[in-house]
Amino acid sequence: MPTIVFDFDSSAGPAELVDALADAVSQAGPLGLRAVVDDDLLAVTAAVERLGRAVDALRVECAGEVDDRSRSSLGGESLSARKGCANGAELLTRVTRSSRSACRARLKLGAETRVQLSLSGVEFPARFPGVAAALNAGEIGFDSAQAIVAGLLPVLDRAAVDEVAAAESELVASATGTGPDRGVPCTADEIRVQAQVWRAVLDPDGLEPSEEQLMRRRGFSLPRERDGLLYGTYALMPEVGAKFIRMFDACQSPRTAPTFLREEELAELELAADPRSPEQLRHDVVAAMVDAFARNGEAPTIGGASPTVLVGVRGSDLARGSGAGWIDGVDTPVSMNTVKQFSCTGGTQVVRFDEAGRIVELGSPQRCFTSAQRRAITLRDGGCIIPGCQVPASWCEIHHVLPDAQGGPTHTDNGVLLCWFHHRSIESSGWLIRMDDGVPKIKPPPWIERDSPWRVATKSKVMRVDRL
Repeated sequence: MPTIVFDFDSSAGPAELVDALADAVSQAGPLGLRAVVDDDLLAVTAAVERLGRAVDALRVECAGEVDDRSRSSLGGESLSARKGCANGAELLTRVTRSSRSACRARLKLGAETRVQLSLSGVEFPARFPGVAAALNAGEIGFDSAQAIVAGLLPVLDRAAVDEVAAAESELVASATGTGPDRGVPCTADEIRVQAQVWRAVLDPDGLEPSEEQLMRRRGFSLPRERDGLLYGTYALMPEVGAKFIRMFDACQSPRTAPTFLREEELAELELAADPRSPEQLRHDVVAAMVDAFARNGEAPTIGGASPTVLVGVRGSDLARGSGAGWIDGVDTPVSMNTVKQFSCTGGTQVVRFDEAGRIVELGSPQRCFTSAQRRAITLRDGGCIIPGCQVPASWCEIHHVLPDAQGGPTHTDNGVLLCWFHHRSIESSGWLIRMDDGVPKIKPPPWIERDSPWRVATKSKVMRVDRL
């Protein structure tokens, strides 16, 4: 791999940086940056970022000037009006072909970091002169500048001028690494957090009105179907979001293993690597939370029963094991595997129609584990029986080990606890489950452990005490 000689003055301006970068890339040959060694790649990346900061400053300055020349007080003589645009934001969007949100962000930052002119032409300093100086010098980029301004702008008229100036100075020093301690420059995300802390310090009474605004903006939209999935948005209050995060942390943590495990059993947990991404894990945690709440005796009822999802499927398709089903309220059809999972968890009820569509037979719900059976299985299994899974027993579903089609009864000797994900994937994951005289045993797939023996599957502390 070629070695790039990338030597330039640390105080070099944009023009010198462009020349140095062009020379460095030309040394790399036809493969370009793919051919350079790691340290050279990082040096080029840092220089490109410095160049980007210089461009950021020019973008903000240009946006501010365009906006000033397009102010509404100029009427038909404004720059935007003469170019056939409603305002400076529209003109900037058309000129740059950037998104409207990006242009508005530049306009807002430009307005706060440019020198102000009075009607008589007298100059006033920028509202955030420290940010303006660091931005124009290429010491901070757009993201860091925006984080400082957005954090301090709400308190600009509520706190003392010198206190706001001190906060601005400290934040710029943190972003550039030029503070008294000469620390490592902070990222834009870190600066955003620091700015929020400064905001709380400068105006503690302002937190309450802010929370009132958050209360008005909170929400959880109902999902909409797209490409076979349901998509939605949410805006959670900080304390509610924190509870979600802690719940996810508890269920996703690889080190919250059950107690009373022997060393060899802990080693087995290490073997059971979870193939799910963090996003998929969080989805499955929410699925388990919803199921647990629906089973809760304190949950609201619908028609005298716990909230129940209805899944319709033709009896012939169910017997054949192929076809599709439909969930009440959802237009997207679901596979027979999903139908079987619903049937395994919630039971079935036969409804017969005649040729005209009249209901001629309404059977009783079948294959539903009772509350007493669930309590007994919970005491025996202690949680999802798949090794390494941290989903608690109260969130689990009960799986019929021997399916109904094969004569499997709805009995404690034929039911085990599985979380939503492992119940959904039990047939394809390779995990094997069997019951020996009412005792659940499990065998991992070959890719985890070849020629594995059947092992008793339980996370119940009571059961494990007996095995010690």
